Amino acid sequence: MNKILIANRGEIAVRIIRACKEMNIKTVAVYSEIDKDALHTRLADEAICIGPANPKESYLNIKNIIEVARITKADSIHPGFGFLSENSQFAKICEESHIKFIGPKSEVIDLLGNKSNSKELMKKEGIPVIPGSDGSIKDLSQAEKVCEDIGYPVLLKAASGGGGKGIRLVKSKEELETNYNIVKTEAKNSFNDDEIYIEKYIKEPRHVEIQILADEHGNVVHLGERDCTVQRNHQKVIEETPSTIVDEKLREKMGNVAKKVAKAANYTSCGTVEFLVDSDKNFYFMEMNTRIQVEHPITEMRTGIDLVKEQIRIAAGEELKFKQKDINFKGHSIECRINAENPNMNFMPSPGKINEMNLPGGNGIRVDTAIYSGYTIPANYDSMIAKIIAFGTSRNEAISKMKRALEELVIDGININRDFLFDIITNPNFIRGNFDTSFIEKEILKGEAKNK
Repeated sequence: MNKILIANRGEIAVRIIRACKEMNIKTVAVYSEIDKDALHTRLADEAICIGPANPKESYLNIKNIIEVARITKADSIHPGFGFLSENSQFAKICEESHIKFIGPKSEVIDLLGNKSNSKELMKKEGIPVIPGSDGSIKDLSQAEKVCEDIGYPVLLKAASGGGGKGIRLVKSKEELETNYNIVKTEAKNSFNDDEIYIEKYIKEPRHVEIQILADEHGNVVHLGERDCTVQRNHQKVIEETPSTIVDEKLREKMGNVAKKVAKAANYTSCGTVEFLVDSDKNFYFMEMNTRIQVEHPITEMRTGIDLVKEQIRIAAGEELKFKQKDINFKGHSIECRINAENPNMNFMPSPGKINEMNLPGGNGIRVDTAIYSGYTIPANYDSMIAKIIAFGTSRNEAISKMKRALEELVIDGININRDFLFDIITNPNFIRGNFDTSFIEKEILKGEAKNK
């Protein structure tokens, strides 16, 4: 590959550009009108505006992005995460335009992007899935029957969902019709697809995902697990590796199942297989994300493997240079997502100008961001503005480093969620590793002013 267009913005665009520079690959940044002064436009070799601030007219504008690739003679496109990263139509247009899409093939994205269809494939392969509907639900009467068969509580989910959208917990038959209509509407508005499916709600679950790499020569490896249990409204807040509930035996078992998932789908590139783990350490396939994850740095810290570079090498047709036995797991890593938001006002987004800032540093601390002093955070995009990653020889050391890093962090001019994150990592139950997906609601917010 000689030149890569990055079809994204923010810290992930910066992350990809830096990897490309280290590989001596030229880069093209695309940006919206409001992102003219964004860091990724300054770091790339070329930067071209693709439309107004509205994502639909810029970062989701496939026609404009492909045209820029042609004009700049970019031979490949890296979609990052979010926006078009899991859009099978975009991947297919890249293929038809003879531009390499850095990710899996369009038909694989299509297969795995529909959660109900991917669950059906996993069932056929003998991979454990959460009990639920066989495919998508056709109408309310079918939904009622499925819920009666598997028993309440249940989750209604958008078949093309992601990012915590299009999910509702239903505790009884009386709540079904209202929530059914809500999820159908959310699914249509968010994903232009109103298909939904139903699955049994697992009480007190842990959300554990396995990172995999798969090349075009049939080689698949896993890079261990990430625990993403600490969430708010189904959105990940803090991630760590290794998980406090995963031992060597379970890691090997989950890793092997994740590799089986990848092979069943003919998957190539970097990907993540997500599982729910119950209190008895039974695990169930949830979905496979066909892109680089927000939380990928903690895996890089623990394995020493650069996942973005591996994505690029795989897309270039190279064979993985290592086998499963070559992967060494060392230490413990934790990531905190820094958002421009006000936790005391129901996490209201807080765009605006950064007057002054101090990012943490020191041994074992990594910060992935695209902000700088004087930069104005726009209101048009996701509120995540940085990720702080801490690495230590043990979990306690990683927590101590993260605590120190959050204390050092200063971003003046906007509200950020620093204190909220500090409350989490200093919580006794978090320190003990005693938490599930309801941890934030039960332990941190507790129905106080923060949640009003």
